[in-house]
Amino acid sequence: MVLTKRKRIQMIQTATDQVIVPEGAELIDECFYVWATRFGLYSSMTVKGRQMLTGAFRDNVVLMTRWHLKCEQEGWPEGSVRVVGDGIVSGKL
Repeated sequence: MVLTKRKRIQMIQTATDQVIVPEGAELIDECFYVWATRFGLYSSMTVKGRQMLTGAFRDNVVLMTRWHLKCEQEGWPEGSVRVVGDGIVSGKL
């Protein structure tokens, strides 16, 4: 079985309970990190090591990570969570 880099990092975090902060990551609000990926995108991660968001613009990733963490603490606003499709195929395939 071939392990990807992400799976190896998760195994290291689980085994040692240490968070590996990516190179060049900036701590925002002492709550989460934001960094540029090698593909020109930006990603965020909580200080406890939970991967959060990836986006094209740094400011948008910071804004939406703040909103996401706030909603996790205070509850999601009405209408912000919805299921678009059920994913069930009816009939014969």
